[in-house]
Amino acid sequence: MNKKFSAVLVIFAAFAAAQSAVTSAVPNNFDMEKTRISTLLVDHEYPAALEAAKALNKLVPDDVMVYGLLTDANIELGNYHDAEISAQWMLNLRPGNLPALLRAARLREMFGDPEGAYELMELACQSTAPTDTDQRPAIITQMAHFRRATGNLDAADKLLQQTLTDFPGHAPALAELAQLRIAQKRYQDAVVLLQQLAESSTRPKNLYQLAEALQLAGRNAAASKVFQEFETKALAESAHKDNSNRELIFYYADHVHQPAQALKLAYQEVAWRHDVYTLDAYAWALHVNGQDTQARQQVETALAVGVRDPKLFLHAGAIAQTLRNIPAAENYLKKSADLKGAESERARTLLASLRF
Repeated sequence: MNKKFSAVLVIFAAFAAAQSAVTSAVPNNFDMEKTRISTLLVDHEYPAALEAAKALNKLVPDDVMVYGLLTDANIELGNYHDAEISAQWMLNLRPGNLPALLRAARLREMFGDPEGAYELMELACQSTAPTDTDQRPAIITQMAHFRRATGNLDAADKLLQQTLTDFPGHAPALAELAQLRIAQKRYQDAVVLLQQLAESSTRPKNLYQLAEALQLAGRNAAASKVFQEFETKALAESAHKDNSNRELIFYYADHVHQPAQALKLAYQEVAWRHDVYTLDAYAWALHVNGQDTQARQQVETALAVGVRDPKLFLHAGAIAQTLRNIPAAENYLKKSADLKGAESERARTLLASLRF
């Protein structure tokens, strides 16, 4: 027998034996364990989900969806490098598979590449049937989000209208269309959409977005009433991992001016997760408490990932302005203004103030 072929057989036999040992070690409820980890993710129990996914990955190192669970948990915790590695493994094991494309697109946005994210999401859309009521509306909504992120508001509008025509009442599409209307300064239209969303969902986050839209529409009395309802409901779930604490932090920081309460909540959140949006909320809580040096460190850590978000840039600009770093403030505020988000108008106002 050929010596090389014989060596290959030995290697293959060793690999097969190892796989057999691994398989025998896998509990019979492998699929149930994946479901349990998915439930942990839904409940925002990200540290527990990550540890469970790591353990399952050691037992079965070639399951695509276990890498998907690892990716999801790492993204939410702010472990973006680890998330990227897991998403790449998904693509390596099964090139072009839908779960991997969805996660890779999300990471591309986090790394500051919404155009690349759109292209990946477009590939994902092509692999779904027009009648797929689970994946297709969510995918097209994300495509619209990426178009809005690049300033192509007309394209985003067209995609969302298509989604809501094909899938009436789809909640994520309504939420994204509301953000688009705000970017278009059609504030009352955004209010109508967010009222519809708040009626269909009990999540406090929806109330917070509605209250902010009411403020933008000049309906301050109605906004105040909705903010109070938001605070009551958000505090009721604040101790749980699945909460609206980031919105609550901004509520205390920006709307009722209770900086100590904002920082208390920020400490609670940053103790267990370090994603860019939690770091931004923490930075802003530090800022309103006069701790701007620490605030700058946190917001710059968030932006170092590459994310291009008008709210993060606005906060970075305001913090830099307080620290009298005018070049940095101008740079961040210009980026916020150019992105045409809900915060862009305020960024333009702050930017104009730097010139006097």
